[in-house]
Amino acid sequence: MFVDRSPRAVERLAGTRDRPIIRVAGCSSRQDAEALRGAALAVPVAPLEEGEYWARDLVGCEVVDGARPVGVVSRMVALPSCEALQVGELLIPMVRDAIRSIDVHARRIDVDMGFVGE
Repeated sequence: MFVDRSPRAVERLAGTRDRPIIRVAGCSSRQDAEALRGAALAVPVAPLEEGEYWARDLVGCEVVDGARPVGVVSRMVALPSCEALQVGELLIPMVRDAIRSIDVHARRIDVDMGFVGE
């Protein structure tokens, strides 16, 4: 972890994903913590593997079924069994049977609407 671009070890992680509580090395009192208020926090992330994508990279991509336009990804939705692309009112599951190909650089996702039931 980095605090204002300086490396700091995480000594304890608690709380929830939406409201994490982090104790960093060199910060042992409330005054130490207050001194860090507003500091930029950065956490290095492992590179994505083949076939993995950041949601932010898929939002805005054109969705097609072969040559037929379907729409544009407005957001990713976390479902109980998988994530899905929201395209208008449609939810297209991010599963191999529904997604033919994803080309992030071309901003294009080819899907099988027959699998989705459309």
